[in-house]
Amino acid sequence: MAPLPGGYPAARRLDLIEDLHGYPVADPYRWLEDPESAETRQWLTDEEETWARYRDGLPGREAFTARVRELLRVGSVGLPAWRGPLQFYPRRDPDQEHAVLYVAGDGPERVLIDPVAIDPAGRTTLDAWSPDKEGRLLAYQLSHGGDEEALLRVMDVATGKVVDGPIDRCRYSGVAWLPGGKAFYYTRRLAPEAVPAGESQYHRRVYLHVVGTPAEADTEVFGAGRDKMTYYGVSVSRDGRWLILSASVGTAPREDVWIADLTASDPAAPAFVPLMTGLDAQASPRVGRDGRLYVFTDLDAPRGRICVADPAAPGPEGWRDLVGEDPSAVLSGYAILDGDDLSRPVLVVSRARHAVSEVNVHDLASGELVSALELPGIGTVGGVAERPEGGHEAWFGYTDFATPPMVLRYDATAGSVGTWATSPGTTVSAPAVTASQVTYHSADGTPVRMVIIEPAGGASPRSGERSCILYGYGGFDISMTPAYSASILAWVEAGGVYAVAGLRGGNEEGEEWHRAGMLGRKQNVFDDFHAAAEYLIAEGIATPARLAVWGGSNGGLLVGAAVTQRPELFAAAVCSAPLLDMVRYERFKIGETWNVEYGSAAKPEELGWLLGYSPYHRVRDGVAYPAVLFTVFTNDTRVDPLHGYKMCAALQHATASARPVLLRAEGEVGHSQRAVSLSAALSGDCLAFVAHETGLGGLRGSSPREVTVTRRG
Repeated sequence: MAPLPGGYPAARRLDLIEDLHGYPVADPYRWLEDPESAETRQWLTDEEETWARYRDGLPGREAFTARVRELLRVGSVGLPAWRGPLQFYPRRDPDQEHAVLYVAGDGPERVLIDPVAIDPAGRTTLDAWSPDKEGRLLAYQLSHGGDEEALLRVMDVATGKVVDGPIDRCRYSGVAWLPGGKAFYYTRRLAPEAVPAGESQYHRRVYLHVVGTPAEADTEVFGAGRDKMTYYGVSVSRDGRWLILSASVGTAPREDVWIADLTASDPAAPAFVPLMTGLDAQASPRVGRDGRLYVFTDLDAPRGRICVADPAAPGPEGWRDLVGEDPSAVLSGYAILDGDDLSRPVLVVSRARHAVSEVNVHDLASGELVSALELPGIGTVGGVAERPEGGHEAWFGYTDFATPPMVLRYDATAGSVGTWATSPGTTVSAPAVTASQVTYHSADGTPVRMVIIEPAGGASPRSGERSCILYGYGGFDISMTPAYSASILAWVEAGGVYAVAGLRGGNEEGEEWHRAGMLGRKQNVFDDFHAAAEYLIAEGIATPARLAVWGGSNGGLLVGAAVTQRPELFAAAVCSAPLLDMVRYERFKIGETWNVEYGSAAKPEELGWLLGYSPYHRVRDGVAYPAVLFTVFTNDTRVDPLHGYKMCAALQHATASARPVLLRAEGEVGHSQRAVSLSAALSGDCLAFVAHETGLGGLRGSSPREVTVTRRG
């Protein structure tokens, strides 16, 4: 593409070099860390004008936006939460901006929470919800403008009236109801004035809240004296006897877990007994209706196992394997079906084998494999639900690259799987695509899997003539699994290829896979990504002139590393909500909670790791960098948009390429949920940018939905 008319906005370069543990660290754009300064505001205004000039002449943008919006009209449907005859479930109908929470079972379905009815502008999101054990009250959390600062309220399900709240400082808080609906446990941050300056995002405590009383009167039950970055989880058994509490520091892949018998101590002062403490592992325990303690854990099992024990003697020394670790599949969830109408109680167990889901049935007493359930395709199972009081049914979500979210129902009496609910707009015509899982090898010989999505029929023989997007994440134990994506379908329908790599740092192959891509091993993630690009080029799927990279959040760091380490491999990059200054990331928002994943610049050895790949610090003058579009969100309370600001300025100054470096900064949205129309507009802009910079042709007409999925390698 020709240079931008008018060039780039002026950005002052500081002659700032600091000595950190003996490393000279330059930071020429530190002034962009202050979003309120007149200089930063002017720069952002100029960048917005630069992006607008480019965007307004961008072919295909409106067509991509419209097509993504049309493909999003399939809507969505979520798993039901059962309380006796009542079922609570989210669903988004074709023309709705956000999913709506419904209740049914006592008559026709009723709307409980419609975010757009609360805020017609569509900037309010429903972040979490939890019915009490009887289904009479509903705790729910709303936030506004993408800030994720949820306010907790309680609703009377029968009347729809708010009977408690709002309670602030409840971001990332679970709710664990006691029987009867009179009280619940939850987590809340301390008031800002009660903590050191700059630490208001931390310092959580676990409280017992009595419905209808002021939050200030809540009883603190846990958390004092622990690390400021500790997150807590709470749950209460269906009979109200057992309280389970977990604590993890930041995003560390380890936690401590305690259990308390609420019949033997005051619920306001539980007598906690260690269940698993001081071990480098995670555990998710529950007490079943049969009185046994079930523990889903990766202790001595990186791909996960299910153990049973006595809740009165809950330590790992008493755990007995019920469903052992599978050597090549990662455990993801389970449900217990032990209704009186079953002659043989069972476990319904979900696993992912190389990021593709499977569901099996096991005998509840012995763990013996009973059967494998047939799924609609090679896709992803999201969650497995059961009735709290037991029964013979389990529900689980399903999606794949061409199948919108649906809910399947397993009937243990008949041994059958059927469709319980589909996304309400599934008549939307989507393109025919082919998805193939391949295996390639990284720089150190490690096999890595990647899914390649192409127009049905593919390009035979492949000649690299199609534009290709390579997507990845590679961090925080998060797997890249098959899922319906309007953006992917719109891109492939337009003639492109889309590849999703299952990099180290994720959970595609279990906790060892995660740890192989964190801390001092983070470069493995980037090597895996570079090798994916090299595979696509070697196989004739793409050429460097037609290949783009795309990622967000930790995936934005991945894209930044790809652009600065191997710029010759790519024509374009979309870098969304990225972490890019890895020397100072801990200083902003909740960045400090991630130093267990990346390392800390306060420690000399770990600063060495970070400087080894920090994209902002690897920008070099005179390099022909790819075209880059940074997309940042000014209400992002996880990743500060300053990362995108500083990196954009650095690349605009340094690049020797005529390809553009652009910033798309969007207000009143954050890191996570957003309205459908805003999602479509963002996708349309990004897809049109990549299409233009990689030479993709125009949009094609749609055809009936069809998908073929294969594995190779």
